[in-house]
Formats: sequence, C-alpha cells, structure tokens
Amino acid sequence: MRRWNGWGDDSIQPQLPKHGLTFLQDRIGTANRLPEALLEDVITKVPPSRLPDHPLISKDPETRIRHARGQSLPDWLALRSGHIHTYPDGVARPGDTTQVRELLTFAVDQGFHVIPYGGGTSVAGHINPMAGDTPVLTVSLARMNRLLDLDTESQIATFGAGTPGPLVESQLRAHGYTLGHFPQSFELSTLGGWIASRSSGQQSLRYGRIEQLFAGGTVETLRGTLEIPTLPASSAGPDIREMVLGSEGRLGIITETRVRVTPLPERESFHVMFFPNWRLAREAARRMVQARLPLSMLRLSNEAETETQLALAGHPFQIGLLARYLKLRGAGSDKCMMTFGITGSRRQCRFALEEVRRFCKSFRGIYMGTGMGRKWAEKRFAMPYLRENLWQQGYAVDTLETATDWDNVDTLMTLVEDNLRQGLVEENQPVHVFSHLSHVYPQGSSIYTTYVFPVADNYGNTRARWRHLKDTTSALIVNNRGTISHQHGVGKDHAPWLPVEKGELGIAALRGLIHTFDPEGHLNPGTLLREDIDTDERSGS
Repeated sequence: MRRWNGWGDDSIQPQLPKHGLTFLQDRIGTANRLPEALLEDVITKVPPSRLPDHPLISKDPETRIRHARGQSLPDWLALRSGHIHTYPDGVARPGDTTQVRELLTFAVDQGFHVIPYGGGTSVAGHINPMAGDTPVLTVSLARMNRLLDLDTESQIATFGAGTPGPLVESQLRAHGYTLGHFPQSFELSTLGGWIASRSSGQQSLRYGRIEQLFAGGTVETLRGTLEIPTLPASSAGPDIREMVLGSEGRLGIITETRVRVTPLPERESFHVMFFPNWRLAREAARRMVQARLPLSMLRLSNEAETETQLALAGHPFQIGLLARYLKLRGAGSDKCMMTFGITGSRRQCRFALEEVRRFCKSFRGIYMGTGMGRKWAEKRFAMPYLRENLWQQGYAVDTLETATDWDNVDTLMTLVEDNLRQGLVEENQPVHVFSHLSHVYPQGSSIYTTYVFPVADNYGNTRARWRHLKDTTSALIVNNRGTISHQHGVGKDHAPWLPVEKGELGIAALRGLIHTFDPEGHLNPGTLLREDIDTDERSGS
C-alpha cells in the first residue's frame, strides 16, 4: 500500500544502521521526533467538495488527501502534521485521451482549476492545490499506463502518459527493448511526469535525458488536441516538443507519449573507484566525459558524501578494512568515491572498462571492482526511503540540485555547502551537508546537495528552518551561474527564481505561450510562473 504521508510502500521499513545514527549524532547532535497525525483524524478535516457531480470524479476524502501533496520537505511536514489546509475538490481517473478532453471541457464550463497528476513524486510543489475560491480538480493518469504500440523498425514506443517507470521497462523488456530512463523516483514516477518536468535519468550518458527520448505524442489542451509528430530531425522552425517539455501542466495534459527506445544491452555492470581527493576526482570525471568514454553513468561523491555513504552503509568492520586499504594506497580522509556504469555488448563493455582504468591511472584512481557497484545498483531507487529513516530519529533531510559549467563547479558547490552549513548558526544548530555530481556533460555538471538538520520543537519552526535554508541557497545558485533546477523541475517552490535564469523577455515569452493555450488560467496556476500569488500563501509550503 502506498504510504499516505511519505515516500513509497508502507510495508518497506528500512532501518538506519546504529553506526550511521552515531555518525549523525556526532555531527549535528541528538534530536526528538515530532508527533504525527493519523490518517483517520486528517480525513475528518477534509472540507466538502465544491465540484459538481461527474461520473469520472471521486470526491472521497481519503482519495483527496492522497492527491493533495507531493514529496517535497514542506509537503512531508504538512502530511505528517496533518495541517494540509487545502485539498483538491475531487480526483478524476480518466482511462483515455477522450475522457481527458471531456474533463477539460467540464472544467472550462464550470470554471475550476485542473492539476495533472502522474506518480505524485514532485519535490517542487507541482501538484499542490492553491488556496482560493476556485474549485480544484486533480486529474490522475494512473489508468493510462499501457504500452499502446511498438514500432520496432523505427524503435519508437507509444505509451499512456500515466505509465510508471517499472511498467515502462517491463512492457518494453518483454519485447527486448528498454527506454533506459532511470531517475531516482523511477519506481513511482511516470513517463508523462518525466516529460512535463524535463527529467534526467541516472544512465543519461548512454540513453540521454528525457528531451532526447521524447519523440512526440498527444497533448489535450483547452484549445484542442495538440499532436506532435515523430520526426528524427527537423529544421522547420521552433520545436513544438520543446514547448511541451518542462511545461508542467500549464499548456495541457500529456495523454500519449512516443519515445525512442533501444534494444536491451548484452551486458551492464556498475563499478566503484576511489580517488585521493576531490581535485583529482573532479578532474578525472571532467576529462572522462570530455574524452567521450563510453559510459552509461558517472556519479562522483565529494569527501563529505563519501564519508557519509560509508557510515550509513552499516558493516563498520568491513568499512574499516576498506578505509585501511585505501589509506595504504594513498586515499585517506579526503578520499572521494566514483560510481560508474558500463552498458553495451561484451566487446564494448570490455573496451570501456579498460579505457576507464587506463585513463584514471594518471589521476591515482583506485579501482575496486563491481562489488560496491552492485550494492549501489540494488539500492539506487531505495534512497528516498532515507528520509523516513532519518525522520524516525528526529532529523529532516532535503536536497538542492543545480548545474553549471566546469569552470564554476567547485565555486558553486562550495557556496551552496557553506551557506547550508552556516544557515542555522543563529540557532546554534549544525547542518550536515554533502554533495555529488550526479550527471556530467562535456560542458559542465549537475551538483546534487543533501542537507540534514534536527527538527525543531514543532512543525512550524521546522518549516521555518527549511524555508531559510532553501531560499538563501536558491538565491545563491541563480546569482552564481547555476540553474534553479537540473532535474526536478520548477513547480511552485522554484518559481520565484526562474526569472533570474530566463530574463524579463524570456518570462514574457513563457507567459505569452501559456496564455495562448490557457487564456483564462485554468491549468495548474502558480506552477512554473508565479503569477501574482505570494509564495508563502501557496499550500504545502
């Protein structure tokens, strides 16, 4: 059963290793868990629906609760406290694009707002209803979850937009293909959501980000049906696909998606290498990607994340042996861990591994084989459960992610980490911060930063701690050559900083595009662009 107030399946209850808990307590102190609301009590707080009856719409209070928030930290705090405040007035589950079109017509006729809903994994406030007098309908695409067509000659697959990651892969693998898009939210997030938020998968070095995989599809808009043809390339003006990518429900509802797929690889393996320090590790990563080494993924943890990952892995005796071995090889307390993937034919994989090992010798890389890589692959979609583990011990955890050019990676990462570490100094409260490069490009890299801090004495003060850390660091990012989002999208939480990146004219162009498709503002208002809504008044934050 999906956990109603947190991440994933409520039958999964991973435990934080004792050594890992001690590690955190040594760095940020002990903490006390906040009390949690019960689902049955929250159900009694759900107000009556303001929507008229419709056969496709459920007004059930529990259903409305389960579609009221995503997975950002303020969403988490709202759900755990039971202070959700605003809910969709109803949830519809259309079965095809015709029913989506019917619901949009109904919304215009009745004058309410519409929020598209995929897997509910948003960490940027995409799916949260706004407070106000206008009724809100959430349209879940959960029933539109099938492979509709597979053109093996062109290698294009057509799916319902509500298809979650595991169903995308299982339905393709039955025919010998893969999409190869594996975001950390893979188990819960959907194909339509990936397109709407410009998602990036962990193996994008081989398969590409979602903008390379999205070939075309169908979008139901308030002005009619938008059909995007599948063309291998075109110079016929601006690309309509690019208008839909990252549109976050403001232009319409993506109902069918056509994506570029690849035959299943003959082999795939994940490997780990350690470097003596960040300077050597970062330079190795840059040189590898610029040399176009045939990797499927590369993740590089800085010193703090390497130490944290090893501490939270458990097995302190084995980790101690590893540390002693690495120290003998010249990688001591400043060591950095690189995880990389190799995918392809047997010959390609053998060549790639030889090239990586040869390449990294000059950067004093210490190759550790596939053992730790296999462990990473086994647990790569379970990392979001870490928030549940830490919450039970009284800690709040959140992430910030950006991307910048190589000449700015170290500067921006230092600014972000220092600001977060010092962010609660007035409360005499340490913050534990660590980062990794999750996606690397010839031009630059993403920077993915995690920060952990003890909850305050109540939910309101905990949210205030998050608000200060989030806002001050986001401002630093956009004012120091970073994007406000590399892979999570804009939503409502990042919308205040989008104008710095897009500029006044760019924002005006986006407003004009949205107005063309939705002149009366029915579709997901407050998301992507701020409109005139105060960010502190948005629900769920």
